[in-house]
Amino acid sequence: MGGVDVPHDRHAVGHSDADVLLHAITDALLGAAGLPDIGVLFPNTEEANRGRDSADMLRLAYDRVTAAGYRLANLDAVVHAQRPKISPHKAAIVDRVAQIIGVESHQINVKAKTGEGVGPVGQEELIEARCVALLEKNEP
Repeated sequence: MGGVDVPHDRHAVGHSDADVLLHAITDALLGAAGLPDIGVLFPNTEEANRGRDSADMLRLAYDRVTAAGYRLANLDAVVHAQRPKISPHKAAIVDRVAQIIGVESHQINVKAKTGEGVGPVGQEELIEARCVALLEKNEP
């Protein structure tokens, strides 16, 4: 999760490596720049994307963001998971995300919330992530 191995007795299922946090960050960055979303750029109908590293998708997406004339001011992400506990891994996740896109760690924030036993997150049926990215337009 977030490009970091977070030990757990279950694993995520998806067409790519199913890193829900990196996918949310990718979509937030693309959306903030007005670019197509992750499903358009890396469709699950293409065999080349099966098992694909989400860090690779994030890096390529951020390259598009910078090519469009933007740079990251900051991003704020929330992971909703009953288990595994994310808090012990937050610093490593922040550092890894910053490394993937080539920014400073202080520009990245990751928070974790549980479902407190309620709903699909609380019943451990899913893990979800949400992210907001603030971009700045580069000076001409």
